[in-house]
Amino acid sequence: MMIALKNDFVARRSSENKLKVSGGTIVKKLSLLMLGTLSLTSAHIADAQQVGKVHRIGYLQTASREQQLHLVKAFKEGMQELGYVEGRDITLEYRFAEGKPGRLTDLAAELIRLKVDLIVSGGTQATRAARKATSTIPIVMGNSGSDPVADGFVASLARPGGNITGLTSITTELNGKRLELLKEAIPMISRVAILLNPGNRRSGPSLKQIEAASRALGISLLSLAIQSPNDFESAFGVAAKGRADALIEIQDALFNSHRKLIVDLAAKNRLPAIYDRIDFVEAGGLMSYGTNISDLYRRAAIYVDKILKGAKPGDLPVEQPTKFELVVNMKTAKALRLTIPQAVLLRADEVIK
Repeated sequence: MMIALKNDFVARRSSENKLKVSGGTIVKKLSLLMLGTLSLTSAHIADAQQVGKVHRIGYLQTASREQQLHLVKAFKEGMQELGYVEGRDITLEYRFAEGKPGRLTDLAAELIRLKVDLIVSGGTQATRAARKATSTIPIVMGNSGSDPVADGFVASLARPGGNITGLTSITTELNGKRLELLKEAIPMISRVAILLNPGNRRSGPSLKQIEAASRALGISLLSLAIQSPNDFESAFGVAAKGRADALIEIQDALFNSHRKLIVDLAAKNRLPAIYDRIDFVEAGGLMSYGTNISDLYRRAAIYVDKILKGAKPGDLPVEQPTKFELVVNMKTAKALRLTIPQAVLLRADEVIK
């Protein structure tokens, strides 16, 4: 009898202990479930707040809107690929200087007054104007045709250190190669005119590269100084009187803004020319060798995305291009009665027929 009572007592205690353990486990599980629910709710609130935020992005460019349509398109495509919808996640404030660099300072100031979250700058002059306007709002270089370090935009390419980062096309390093390609495409040339802006600090280093290449190729050079749109007609007249066989252009915002005029004058004076970007070839120029600028603007969206998500511009390395494209316009070659060697055409990334 005593043994039975003892066994019954042990059984009851064991059952009570199990209930206690079970109850504690249930409470613990309920607590974890509530915490998880609260975490998920907080995350959903944060996501909703993020989704509700419409970022205002400034777009500052030296050239005209019409000339920039393909680059604007590339940048917007880059943002769309990253999940951004214009009007829902971002609004774009465009400011074009219409080929008048003197307007950039005022245009940059307008963007600051609009309280943009970030500025995408097109070209060295636009970046300089944006930098002058703000030292705190992030600036993403869609394309810097010069050395951002030498221009004082960043401390170094690897660690920019300030409010500016982005991409550079380093076009000044390609001028010697352009002259080599021009000679390869038109072997008989012996005198080449150089279209340059003496007021551009990049012109000096670029000219030295061309001069070094010209000595190796046995080509004499003729400099054509351009500082305003009024200088183009007379400069091409100098090229004609100087018996130039061809033309090479040293990259400058002024030239890019007036590329159709340059291409037309080259055709009028029957000067085969090589340029720094495909835009000139699409406008009727003979050849170009350089970075795909549209690709740079598409990649600029990656920088914008990272900064909008909290990254500091000074921590994002400036990107340099690794691929350069050769483009040849066969329509222009035929108009100039030139036969471009097959070896050059096979190397071309694009041939316009």
